[in-house]
This record gives sequence, C-alpha cells and structure tokens, in this order.
Amino acid sequence: MQLAVRVIAAFVSLAALSVAQAAPTVLTNFTLIDGTGRASVPASALIFDDGRISWVGPRSNLKLPSDATVVDLSGKFVLPGLIDNHVHVGLVHDLTQDVNFYSRELVEQQLRIYAAYGVTAVQVLGTDTDVIFGIRADQRKVQTNMARMYTSGQGLVFKGSYGGVAGLNKPVATAAEARQAVDEQVAKGVDFIKLWVDDEFGDLPSRMPPDISQAIIDQAHKHRLRAIAHIFYLENAKTLASQGVDGFAHSVRDLPVDRALLDEMKRHHTVQMAATLSREASFTYTQLPFLDDPFFNRSITPAALATLKSPERQQKLAAGKHFSQYPGVLDIALKNTRREIEAGVPYGVGSDSGPSGRFSGHFLHWELQLMVQAGLSPLQALTAATGTNAKLIGAKDLGTIEPGKNADLLVLDADPLADIRNTRTIHSVYVAGKSVPTIWSICTGRAANECKGRTNGVEHGER
Repeated sequence: MQLAVRVIAAFVSLAALSVAQAAPTVLTNFTLIDGTGRASVPASALIFDDGRISWVGPRSNLKLPSDATVVDLSGKFVLPGLIDNHVHVGLVHDLTQDVNFYSRELVEQQLRIYAAYGVTAVQVLGTDTDVIFGIRADQRKVQTNMARMYTSGQGLVFKGSYGGVAGLNKPVATAAEARQAVDEQVAKGVDFIKLWVDDEFGDLPSRMPPDISQAIIDQAHKHRLRAIAHIFYLENAKTLASQGVDGFAHSVRDLPVDRALLDEMKRHHTVQMAATLSREASFTYTQLPFLDDPFFNRSITPAALATLKSPERQQKLAAGKHFSQYPGVLDIALKNTRREIEAGVPYGVGSDSGPSGRFSGHFLHWELQLMVQAGLSPLQALTAATGTNAKLIGAKDLGTIEPGKNADLLVLDADPLADIRNTRTIHSVYVAGKSVPTIWSICTGRAANECKGRTNGVEHGER
C-alpha cells in the first residue's frame, strides 16, 4: 500500500526521537502476558536496556535502577510483539500488484505498517526479490525500528501449476531443476524454502507432482532448512506430510481433514504453520466489513479506500468465477483448524497478508479473531502468535518476555484474554526497546482534521 511522503517523514522523525537509549527503561504496574502460555500476571514490571529485556517480575520485587526512565502502565496489558508467519511484501501499491513495484523503500514502508499494528516480526513466503537480503542484513547488524523479517527468497513453483508471482518465480519442471533451484536460494542465504502445490480450483493444468516435492523437501533438509508448503487439497497434504514437509502454509480447504492426515502430521512433526482464515474470509466479501473502522483505514490511502467501497469493484468480485465457492472453503478451513487443535497438531498463526486486498498488520488481528472463532482460547491464539511463532520461524530472541530476549513489546489498553478483539486497543509498541509509531499515531495520506480525536494509544470513543 502506498504511503504519503509526509507519513514516511513522520515515521522517520518519531523513530529518531527514540534512538538508542542511554539509560535503562522500566515499564511498571501492568498485567503481563508473557508469550509462554502461562496465565497472565497482574502488578508486573520489566526492565530493558540496549534493546533487550534484563529483568521481569512482580512489581513488588522491582529494584529500580538509579538512572532509569520509568513508564507507568497502570491498567495496561503487556505482551510480546505479535509475529505473522505468513506474509508477502513489496508487491502492492494501493490495490495494484506488480513485481516491478518491489523496492527497498516500499518493503520498509510496509514493515513499518506491520510494526504500527504491533506485529514486530514477519516471515515472507516465497515472493521476495533479492532486494530483501540487503534489508535483512541491515536489520541484523543494528537494532531495527520496523518489523523484523525472515525470507524464503523466491519459492518453488512447478511448471503449469499455481504459485509465485509472474516475472519473479521461475518454474521448475524436473526433480533436478528443483534441487538446483533450492541450492540457488540457499546460496542467497534464505531462512527456509517455500513450495506451492495447487492448481487453483483445477483452472491450471497441473499440480506439483510428488517426485518434485520430495526433491525440494530433501534438498532443503540437506541444507538444514525447513520446507514449508502452500497446500489446498487433502490428497496433497497427505503426500507432503509423508514426505517430511515441515509445515503447511494454509489449511486443507477441499475436504475435512481425516485421521490419516492428522496421524501423518504428528508422526513427521508437520506443523500447521498458518490457517490463513482471514485470507479465506476476505474472499467471501464484495465489500470488506471494516472499511469505516479507523483501526483498518488509517493505514491505507483515501484512493485505496474509495476503490474498496466502489460499486465497480464489488460487482467485479461478485462476478468472479469462484466467488460462490469461498464461503464453503472458509467453513472447511475453520472446521479443519478445530480438528487439528483437538488432535494435538502443533500450530502457528499467519494471515497471508500483502497481496492486493489483504492488508498488512490489520489482517493478523482479524486472523486471531478467526482462530478464536475456530476453537482456540484467546491465550492459545496469542501464544501461537508470539512464543510459538518465534520458534517456528527460528527467532530464538523473540516471542516471549524473558531476560535476554529482545524488547519487542505490544502494550494494550484492554485485556485481550477477555476479548481477543482487544488486541486492537494498541497503546504503544516497542521494537528493540525503541518506541515506534502505532496505528493510532499515523494517518495515511489524510488531512490532519480527518484524524482528530486520536493520539498514540488514546482514542476517544470510536473503537
């Protein structure tokens, strides 16, 4: 999505105000939700210094450093920054998608939008240009002020099947080509390997055959990397799980998952990385139900909002070849998510945001709401989006509030364990101990008088 120049400047100037702190910072008097799955702890405090948490515990045990900056968070709730383990970046301006848009500037704009929504780390699945590696390298050299990112570079697509982005992902046709393609991505330094197994409701002539997917999985494992697969069909999920794939980037969406798949996933430690319920839900609407919600529309331009509301767009979506199928797809995805949870299959949280019409940051909050609808408790959903997701993406310094971890924190005005929708009550966000602009302190491309009544973390009666 396109950001106005003045908004970019606002991000930069606000971030500059909170560059490396000379003294420790103490947050106190809050309720702690630490990302481990443990129950929340009221009357908590923590200390961070040089971007990392140095102490966390009961407020009564706090030993205040003499030179500390103290922030009283009475009535607030503090949890680790959220992690979205399935996103795409750098491809879309407003609602137009084109790989030629991909640039460092656009990617960093979108990573700042993620952070503004309290999403402090993302995993990008298979649609990055090589520009991403320079961004990632810079993030890992110095403390960042935007969402941290992990990438699979260019994911692998079988010739004639669904997946990837035209002009970016080069299809493979043989197992030898697939192994070579994995090696090429490994040489660039990817964090994992992505592959697609789908035929877009049968519209395309083929799906990736088993010998190709096996070659990709084996080659990824040879390099000690995870292989994560886009799937749609139960049949393909069973094959991939038996082949040792590490995770599914979507739910099975054609049929109910059966005991055979659940057993295979557990036997081979295949993780349901993301259900991407918000993706499926978004396809059921001709007009998204939250267009007038400031938590959504502050992060997009007026032009994009006007397009989303236009009758022309609604008519085009309603006339789509598969539009009538998506309510059923969503229903199956919700039920399969519940079945996997009940069966003890490990799971994370991802939104598949970033392509046209699926919006960075906001969609992870919607995903959490849908995960609870599918059967998780709010604590289970938040744990999946923090501590569990950190493990799944290999981010050992993220995901929980513990000494030694990065001070990537989300502060809320209301209890998300009482109502998962309270993740939207963002008071403040910290990345590496630096306060960064939140969604309530930006207003993309709008006149100042259109954003009255809101400050960073304070919003008057309209949430």
